Amino acid sequence: MTQIIAVANQKGGVGKTTTSVNLAASLAVIKRRVLIVDMDPQGNATTGIGLDKHEMPVYLSDVLLGDAKVDEAIQTIPNMSVSGLAGGPDLTIAELEMMKMGDREYRLQKVLQSVKGNYDYIIIDCPPSLNMLTVNALVAANGVLIPMQCEYYALEGLSALIGSIETIRSNSNPKLEVIGLLRTMYDPRNNLSRDVSNQLAQHFSDTLYNTSIPRNIRLAEAPSHGLPALMYDKRSSGALAYLALAAEVIRKESSRQAA
Repeated sequence: MTQIIAVANQKGGVGKTTTSVNLAASLAVIKRRVLIVDMDPQGNATTGIGLDKHEMPVYLSDVLLGDAKVDEAIQTIPNMSVSGLAGGPDLTIAELEMMKMGDREYRLQKVLQSVKGNYDYIIIDCPPSLNMLTVNALVAANGVLIPMQCEYYALEGLSALIGSIETIRSNSNPKLEVIGLLRTMYDPRNNLSRDVSNQLAQHFSDTLYNTSIPRNIRLAEAPSHGLPALMYDKRSSGALAYLALAAEVIRKESSRQAA
């Protein structure tokens, strides 16, 4: 069964795109078939896997509006064993057009229906807001991975996001569940980071990943080269952390299926 994971948090700068790109690359290294879907108009996940967001023949926005077929839009990145659906500024226009459609929140779900059997994992990079693009991602997904920094305001935002996920599960996607909270840019030397991490462990012990992603210069540098950290510096602490996360994601999914 294909696992469709929306990487979501309405707060910006928490590592959504970094997580989407590096988790996808790490899953591919572990011999899983992976498609990354860039639902963010900024198109950073697109450039993060080495695609030119300004020069794509077909974009995800074209497919969402019914102007192209999904097979025409999927790009394969051979040296990464990952496929991609490119995002970009036209997603903002697509969102406005989708608002006029009766099936507006189901557009991405319908797009992925015909191709999801080709992949073990589909990773959706969401924009940093709960707009119609994010709603589409959550309706299409069966799991939500929430990256978050260990700071006070992150806890407040988490409550709001979980409430939104519950609403979508009740109204549009009963299969949706939070599969994991991921601590990003984590520095165990910082007292606040440790305190927030302890609170997360206390209140979300079932969903908090054991893996945490450290602050790492290689993770920050890799996107400028159009590469995930694994291909930029496979020995870096960031690359190794995302490999560990991929293994944990697979283990948790196997446990859920066995239950």
